[in-house]
Amino acid sequence: MDENGADKGLNPDGTIAREGAMDRVAPVFAPVVEAARERITAAYGDALHGVYLYGSIPRGTARPGRSDLDLMLVFHEPPTGADREAARRIEAELDAAFEQIDGAGILLEDAAAVRADPDDNGFFVACLCTPLLGADLADELPAYRPTSLLARETNGDLHLFPERWRAAADGGEDPRAVVRRAARKTIRSAFTLVMPYWGGWTSDLERSAEIVARYHPRWTADLRRTAAAALDPVPDRGLLRMITDDLAPSVAEEYRRAHGVKTRR
Repeated sequence: MDENGADKGLNPDGTIAREGAMDRVAPVFAPVVEAARERITAAYGDALHGVYLYGSIPRGTARPGRSDLDLMLVFHEPPTGADREAARRIEAELDAAFEQIDGAGILLEDAAAVRADPDDNGFFVACLCTPLLGADLADELPAYRPTSLLARETNGDLHLFPERWRAAADGGEDPRAVVRRAARKTIRSAFTLVMPYWGGWTSDLERSAEIVARYHPRWTADLRRTAAAALDPVPDRGLLRMITDDLAPSVAEEYRRAHGVKTRR
């Protein structure tokens, strides 16, 4: 199954294909996407360069009542504190209004910052984001291949996160939200660790875990447990400790050895 480019998320020339499309959005999520479009347009208007969907909804793999809605807003100028407050308000409104989603998350960035960071923000927009409104920055960005440089610049910062996740849990943040965040980052980092050897791209978390396990079988049980928590997070502090104290540090150490550390932004 993994021998041809289509199954490895590649274009015929070996570059990473854009993984989502509006025609993959399931009908059950169409009202959510339309409401997001309307609220974002009303809140920001001409300040926006473009708006993107990403995650399981534009990939067509979202599960009603269990998946979240992910959006990225790209502004002409750097977003302000008021812009961020408006985004938090829209997140809360969408989450409350639609039982189809388990939360909403909105990232804010400006177009110049995306252009200036092609190996991280640029890759994210060009390959992982689906245009919803406005101009598409992918037209200005390079094609991407599953290289060690891409691995380093996307997830070569995993070593910074375990302490943050512990602090968030200890500080009273919803442990379910912390587990989801930690599990997703750890599985995605583990996948990009082996991505150059596997020679392709996937955002499927369960598939990612199985691909990583081929190269690092000692992590298999923890990878599967973590991927399951990324998809269906539970307020399990024991699981969170396994990620923060064992799996994530092990992946981060191997990352340093194989690809180096992400360039400081």
